[in-house]
Parts: sequence; C-alpha cells; structure tokens
Amino acid sequence: MRRADRLFLLVNALRGRRAAVPAHVLAESLGVSLRTVYRDVADLQLSGVPIEGEAGVGYVLRKGADIPPLMFNADELEALVVGTRFVRAFGGARLGASAKAALLKIEAVLPPELHARSERSRIFAPEVARLESSGLIDRLHAAIEARNVLRVDYRDQDGQTSAREIEPLCLAFWGGSWTIGAWCRLRADFRSFRPDRIDAITETGEIFADDAARGLEAYLRRVGGA
Repeated sequence: MRRADRLFLLVNALRGRRAAVPAHVLAESLGVSLRTVYRDVADLQLSGVPIEGEAGVGYVLRKGADIPPLMFNADELEALVVGTRFVRAFGGARLGASAKAALLKIEAVLPPELHARSERSRIFAPEVARLESSGLIDRLHAAIEARNVLRVDYRDQDGQTSAREIEPLCLAFWGGSWTIGAWCRLRADFRSFRPDRIDAITETGEIFADDAARGLEAYLRRVGGA
C-alpha cells in the first residue's frame, strides 16, 4: 500500500469516532505494525491534521474535521457491505484487501444512522480455506490483466490430465465454483476451465495479441454472455 493511501485510510478510520481508537486496532485494520501507526500519526499531527491522543491510550480526530457524508440510502449501503464481504471471501487476496480498504473509506464518511445500519447486515460470506486463499485466483487474475500465456496441466471430469497452453480472458464465479474463460491453443477454440482442476500452472513469459477473433467479446458471444 502506498504511504499516501495509508495516511488517508488512517484519517478515515478515526473520522466520526466518539471514543479513542487504540493503535493496535488501527494497525490491524491497515495491516501495518504499531510502530508504523505511531510514526504516521506523528507525521499527520505535524502536518496539521487535528488528531488527539497518545500511544497506549488511543487516538481521536477532533470534531469539525469531517467531510460531507456520501449519499447512500440504507439499501444501497447494505448492498455495498454485502458485496464487499463476498469479494473478501471469494475474490482473491488482492481484491479482498482492496474491498476492505474501500469499505473503510465509505464507512468513515457515513452519518451515524447509516454507519449503524452497515454493521447490522445479517448476510455473511465466511472466509474459508478455498482456491481464493491459495493464491491461484490472484495468479489467474494477474495473467488475464497482463495477457500472459499460461501452461497448465488440466484434469477433465474423468480425471484424465492434458497439458494445455491457454490465453486467459476472464474469470467467472458461479456461486460454488470458479471458471476461467480462455482460448485453448491445443483445441484451437474457446474453452472454460475450472481452476480447481488445474494441477500445475506456469507463466510462459509470452504475451498474447489482442485478437478480436479469439478475444473476450468473441468468447462471451460463444457462451451467450451479455
């Protein structure tokens, strides 16, 4: 995380709080050490940000330092909270951390009644040991963004393994499992692969061309996506 982003999140974590927030709580929410929190708070205070408190007691943002609340109604806010929980549970480590940071920014500028509503949602997405926590979804996501050709050992539904080179195009989550849409060089056609059937994966270092005939839009037309 960039230092500028971290300082922004730190201020937002304090905004709207009536009681002092302990440094260890700030450190846990930002994913940094206590020493980093102490240093960042001191730097913000020197820059004129009205943070009061001290190490071992906690910190609070002096009243009057708020910014206008975002204009969400209660249902919109709950949708954001629930969506963030699902991204954290199923979207991979990188997007999960970003979702957590985004929600922290949103909740920091909400009026008290909406902030309370954001904590009352009864829809949860527990984070369990899945593909998302193994790092595979992050690797596939990164390959899609970079247009990296991947070499995979893939098991079909009968347990037969084949070596494939694929041009990854998109990831889709179906509520219980992921699929990765790709151009399969072995079959010279579009295929949808299940990441949980990938036994081995290697980045080849090759960047595939953005070819309309075998790109994302063509894949979505083939599978009937909107």
